[in-house]
Amino acid sequence: MFLSPSYSINPVAQKKMKQIKAIINTFSTEEKQEFLLFQQKKNRRNDTKNEGLFKLIAKGETKNLDVKIYGKPAKNNYHALCKRLQDSLVDFVATKSFSGETSEELDILKLLLAARIFFEHKQYKVAFKTLAQAEKKAKALDVYAILTEIYHTKIQYAHLNPSLELTKLKEVCQKNLQHFQQEQQLNMIYATIKQELQQSQKTPVDTIIKKAFADFTLTIDTSLTYKTLFQLLQLTATAATLQSDYHSNLPYMKQLYTLVSAKKEDTEKHLFYYIQILYLMGLAHFRNKNFEEAAFLLSKMEAAMHQKNKVYYNRFSEKFIALKGVNLNYKGNATEAIKLLQQYKNTSLDIALSLLMMLFQQKEYTQAYEIFKSMNHSDVWYEKKMGWIWVLKKSIIEILLLIELDKLDLVLSRLQRFQKKFNKRLKIMGETRVLNFIKLVALYYEKPFEVTSEAFYNKVESSFEWIGKEREDVFVMSFYAWLKAKMEERDLYEVTLELVRE
Repeated sequence: MFLSPSYSINPVAQKKMKQIKAIINTFSTEEKQEFLLFQQKKNRRNDTKNEGLFKLIAKGETKNLDVKIYGKPAKNNYHALCKRLQDSLVDFVATKSFSGETSEELDILKLLLAARIFFEHKQYKVAFKTLAQAEKKAKALDVYAILTEIYHTKIQYAHLNPSLELTKLKEVCQKNLQHFQQEQQLNMIYATIKQELQQSQKTPVDTIIKKAFADFTLTIDTSLTYKTLFQLLQLTATAATLQSDYHSNLPYMKQLYTLVSAKKEDTEKHLFYYIQILYLMGLAHFRNKNFEEAAFLLSKMEAAMHQKNKVYYNRFSEKFIALKGVNLNYKGNATEAIKLLQQYKNTSLDIALSLLMMLFQQKEYTQAYEIFKSMNHSDVWYEKKMGWIWVLKKSIIEILLLIELDKLDLVLSRLQRFQKKFNKRLKIMGETRVLNFIKLVALYYEKPFEVTSEAFYNKVESSFEWIGKEREDVFVMSFYAWLKAKMEERDLYEVTLELVRE
């Protein structure tokens, strides 16, 4: 069937189709199969057009879908079908998340929901008991938004429980509302800080944070919760990554950590946030090449992960092992670091990239390349999942690895692709050193025999603006170490350690 030039799909339907495509792109192959089974159970009639639309979009087809499904142009029917499919996809994502999620906050919500169902069925004794469980767990985690819902339900049915002191309950409810309002205020502060960080990437992060708190007349002191202090540390660490400057941000992170250490509350009560705080501080010290301090914080993190019957151990094990591995590597314990990362059984892109780098430093190029070949998703997929800086590191390591493996037919295409992908973004960020490094790598690729010459040495010296050993990033040093090792005809790992310890 041929469509006339004037034929067009409803713009609303096109928008919905794009939204559907965006949702489907977040699914793994297994999740796509799960959704089809989920949809088949939902279909009341023997109508599988929604499944057909899902399969077409999942395959990447986006044009003339109404014709492919109905056999003729059917704009209205297609629009209704898109809406039904989008609703089903959202329902599937929410249902899967709710059934598979094991977070403590979700456990509390389940208890609250169960209590409300018991109230509706006039099972008051079990309802109040379930509600009390939810309240106890919510208070332990300081989840004020959920506590607001719990107290709302408790007050609603208070007349059915003679043992409840309504006056006391009102006081507790009012106090919780104050906490909840402060949390809302803090959320507005975080939003302000995040926006400022995006718009002013060169402004010191502590300046942005202090101004935002001053605008809301709040003080940064020990009265802030573990959650709030964690979020401030996280914002600072994010800024450090965006600005490629962990050195300037470390003093402020240390100030925030001092407030954490000065708090009198038991860390076990706030274990989830405390573990993350220790991780962020460990990462900050590692990026500043304070490997001993990073190791100390990692030991505290590991001890915290073992508390409360290791309730958070699995959740944080990937981050812990990834950071411990690279920290061991730069302390000079490469064999131990590689063994640690190789023993991690779950899939982890961070660990895989770190392991690839360590094997590369030990001249285990074939093993490193095997890991690289297993990374078979597109750069777009990796950027969505891991961020563009991760993709940048992966691309640089790929080029160096291909050179070492003498796969010179691939090197040129990768160099060209690198320039096309990163050139503009790096220039905007002022990170010309990365581009200069790649130019020198290209020069080595073209004339490897000149790398030990005085002319090449002078070229390297004039290409980089060094910002000092203390400020220089550990990963920037690692890439430069490869070039320096080539120039001096020395072992890469030995040169790397020498640079980061100078």
